[in-house]
Amino acid sequence: MESIRNIAIIAHVDHGKTTLVDKIMYHCQLFRDNENAGDLILDNNDLERERGITITSKNVSVVYKGTKINIIDTPGHADFGGEVERVLNMADGVCLLVDAFEGPMPQTRFVLQKALDLGLKPCVVINKVDKENCTPEEVHEKVFDLMFELGAEEWQLDFPTVYGSAKNNWMSDHWENVTDNVEALLDMVLANVPAPKVSEGTPQMLITSLDFSAFTGRIAIGRLERGVLKEGMPISLVKRDGTTTKSRIKELHTFEGLGRKKVQEVTAGDICAIVGVEGFEIGDTIADYENPEALKSIAIDEPTMSMLFTINDSPFFGKEGKFVTSRHIRDRLTKELEKNLAMKMGETDSADKFMVFGRGVLHLSVLIETMRREGYELQIGQPQVIIKEIDGKKCEPIEELTIDLPENLSGRAVEFVTIRKGEMLSMEGKGERMVIKFNIPSRGIIGLRNQLLTATAGEAIMSHRFIGYEPFKGAIPGRNNGSLISMENGKAIPYSIDKLQDRGKFFVNPNDEIYEGQVIGENSRSDDMSVNVTKAKKQSNVRSSGNDEKARIIPPIIFSLEEALEYIQKDEYVEVTPKSIRLRKIHLTETDRKRFKI
Repeated sequence: MESIRNIAIIAHVDHGKTTLVDKIMYHCQLFRDNENAGDLILDNNDLERERGITITSKNVSVVYKGTKINIIDTPGHADFGGEVERVLNMADGVCLLVDAFEGPMPQTRFVLQKALDLGLKPCVVINKVDKENCTPEEVHEKVFDLMFELGAEEWQLDFPTVYGSAKNNWMSDHWENVTDNVEALLDMVLANVPAPKVSEGTPQMLITSLDFSAFTGRIAIGRLERGVLKEGMPISLVKRDGTTTKSRIKELHTFEGLGRKKVQEVTAGDICAIVGVEGFEIGDTIADYENPEALKSIAIDEPTMSMLFTINDSPFFGKEGKFVTSRHIRDRLTKELEKNLAMKMGETDSADKFMVFGRGVLHLSVLIETMRREGYELQIGQPQVIIKEIDGKKCEPIEELTIDLPENLSGRAVEFVTIRKGEMLSMEGKGERMVIKFNIPSRGIIGLRNQLLTATAGEAIMSHRFIGYEPFKGAIPGRNNGSLISMENGKAIPYSIDKLQDRGKFFVNPNDEIYEGQVIGENSRSDDMSVNVTKAKKQSNVRSSGNDEKARIIPPIIFSLEEALEYIQKDEYVEVTPKSIRLRKIHLTETDRKRFKI
């Protein structure tokens, strides 16, 4: 069993994990010489490509010096922590990637903590050493301090390090010693990551991931801990609650390159995919048919945020989407729960409203964006944090927030965060930039990114990670400006928009179709105001000078999905269809809004 190594690559978002995996695949000649597979090969769905982040973890395997290395690429964003927790169970070692300029960041802590708790051997890669002003030696010290702080054991603290630049395709044992390939990294993996520990006994495999194929149904993926699995072999499936069901393996696959290869049998230590087992969930164990023994199931962190999903009942319902009924939405959410471990769904008092719980706004907005692209129409309520009662006290989730921004703008950031009940922990200068750390309630983070980006002209970089629950910190001021609400159904007329521009900023283009109760702009004052933008100019057959000024219309503000979710108030919904994102009041008519005032 010496010939297999299982390794997960972990890092903060945007530190270069997926790029590094690309270079390893090219180095191990996974593609023909004349084949250019492009870059960021593993980020293969549209959303990952557009946002430039990894959302779901993926497996790839390469062969180097006769050893098969299974590499698992993980997401770096704390909102997708559920992905990381489960796949680390398949690895024997982790490759911790750190940016030579930024050093260890909040999400690095989050993922590293999980890996150290599982007793995995860390190998450190200090990436991007070609950046100007970078400090590889200092970063190495910081990684050591971080591991010490997170309670790493002595054998984990004695970690090997390589330096290099994944983008420029080189790694070496010293940052000044530039080479022309990534062999130093692969040699480090072979030398330091232990081969899978194989104990004697009957077969045992924990299902840590799943895939779906339209032909064969659901496919269970995991690492075989002990024993041998063969095609056609009868097995027992041990559920989380201890119940067992009998089943049979139809097909076995191992990972080879970017794809899977069908095999007759799998020996312990390798990562494999099993076809033909029905009714399993992540965290179940595939065990011996006669005397099944379960493995310890995966512990998952609790969700910290909830959103209300409901059917689209606006006047434009069903015009753009294919799936619009509550049955469609329920089925889609249930399907998502099977593979998205950190998400939960709760029923409400109405049959067409569902409470969906997740790790953060990004975690849930990726699900909404995916559903929208699949042709679903739905409405989403304002994101709410989950409040718990601990020892009779009302407690709320607290996060550690790190803001990296130009030094001369740091005062504004501190001011914004303090208003939202944040406490400053530290402030540290890096070149011309400032890195400030805060503890802040999760409620305070909703909508903060927009404010910060506006105040710093897009220069601020914000990241946060969940720490735990603390006593409730009191009320946090919401949005200061009210909404401009449409009074009529119809088309937005340029003439009307022009005349109303001094009332606030608009979110709709001239000639867009709008309906009564739609939020079409932001009022310059703090209360809501109904306006009529469907009114055309009165035509008369008398010409007079000064009547024909040009309409000068300021371009509207167009929200992305996350921005819209963070922007709305509690009496508003975001209406999401495959073609558009609109904001609207829950009660569309003026009289209803007065009657049901929240």
